[in-house]
Amino acid sequence: MRGLRIVLLLLLVLLGWLQYRLWFGSGGQREVAQLESQVRQQARDNAGLQQRNDALAAEVEDLKSGEAAVEERARNELGMIKPGETFYRVIEPQEPAPAEPAP
Repeated sequence: MRGLRIVLLLLLVLLGWLQYRLWFGSGGQREVAQLESQVRQQARDNAGLQQRNDALAAEVEDLKSGEAAVEERARNELGMIKPGETFYRVIEPQEPAPAEPAP
């Protein structure tokens, strides 16, 4: 009878130790939940970066294949014009800054 109690006590201690490792130890539930959260965040970041990469790849393909995209970029970013065209720049009038009252 005494041997059975010792075995039962050892099994309870073993069960407690295993439960502790499951919930709080290395590779336990807390760490798994934290890693799953990091994986979800990384997947969101990757999706955003993939969209950006797809847009850039489409832009590169457009620049390689057509003259219209190159011309548009040259006009907008470099201010270039075709021969025979006249360039007009429209400048919006600036509103005067309010005067500060003298002390």
